[in-house]
Amino acid sequence: MPGAVRFMQGNEACVEGALYAGLEFFAGYPITPSSEIAEQLSYRLPRQGGRFIQMEDEIASMCAIIGASLTGRKVLTATSGPGFSLMQEALGFAVMAEIPCVIVNVQRGGPSTGLPTHMSQGDVNQARWGTHGDHAIIALTASNHQDVFAITVEAFNMAETFRTPVVLLFDEVVGHMRERIILPQPGELALVERLRTSVPGGVDYHPYLPREDGRLPMSDFGGVHRYNVTGLYHDMWGFPSENPKVVHGLIRHLVDKIESNVDNIARYKAYYIDDARTVLVSYGASARSALHVVESARRKGQKFGLLELQTLWPFPHDIVGEAVGRAKRVIVVEMNMGHILHEVRKALTNPSNVFLVNRLDGVFITPTDIRQALRLIEGKGI
Repeated sequence: MPGAVRFMQGNEACVEGALYAGLEFFAGYPITPSSEIAEQLSYRLPRQGGRFIQMEDEIASMCAIIGASLTGRKVLTATSGPGFSLMQEALGFAVMAEIPCVIVNVQRGGPSTGLPTHMSQGDVNQARWGTHGDHAIIALTASNHQDVFAITVEAFNMAETFRTPVVLLFDEVVGHMRERIILPQPGELALVERLRTSVPGGVDYHPYLPREDGRLPMSDFGGVHRYNVTGLYHDMWGFPSENPKVVHGLIRHLVDKIESNVDNIARYKAYYIDDARTVLVSYGASARSALHVVESARRKGQKFGLLELQTLWPFPHDIVGEAVGRAKRVIVVEMNMGHILHEVRKALTNPSNVFLVNRLDGVFITPTDIRQALRLIEGKGI
């Protein structure tokens, strides 16, 4: 019930956000720790007039949502690391053909089958570089259930605005923990609907001709317009082309429509940044422990701050540099070998002041872990 206070899993909050955003079609294959998303939508979505289908695997799941999106539907699939690996070829097709869709990856330990029931943030670089070729991608995350709901809505909005796949990178801790959430009223959060072409049937339609604002109006496939969709480099009509000018222009378009809108896509939270001498940078479940450390330090008079990233790709280098550039120390807290660490270092003029605090063993990084690492850094006189 909208406006109600609920107690639910993060995966359930994602479901609620997707339904709020107008989800109409889900195709997926159950995989720990994302299975609750498919389970919930299997009975929630049909009750709202949508369609749910369990596919034979994650390759088929990604292809199914691509097809449904082309017919004008808002679409979603959900998986974890091994399934996300299988989706990469079709994800590249969605990038090239500019098909709006949302992919949830509730991360677990890897590679391979790894740690199915334990948490990790090891898929951050896979989300950026998993599919081959030059491209850009939007990848979002959140650390609490209220934000999971909101960022899921944002994912659908961005998919429609930029006509692109959007990846939601949650993790097992956020996906499976339960906490309080207030479901917004209808209309409380802005929704972006599919931008459909105004070109009437029987008139020449250019499916890949951007407007002056860069957006690409779409025509529902199978409707009044007949047009070509391909994973090959293509012209404004959608037909394959090897013309160097066309190829170059399409690559630049696919990258620039996202990378030139970093400031519009960037979502983050800043805590006590203005006077902070030590700034922690974190995201997802790791940011929960980082915030606990920061607030505990502030109560003791220590000038700590936190920058919690909710947009991981495109990485907001300028925003990060401005937010943490004046700090004496920058501590990146994440549960991998330093995927975001390298991006933070790129953002700063003095990357030697940036340090990693992490865990790799499938165990949630705690405030105690962070404090112990900070004492080691301080003990070295850094």
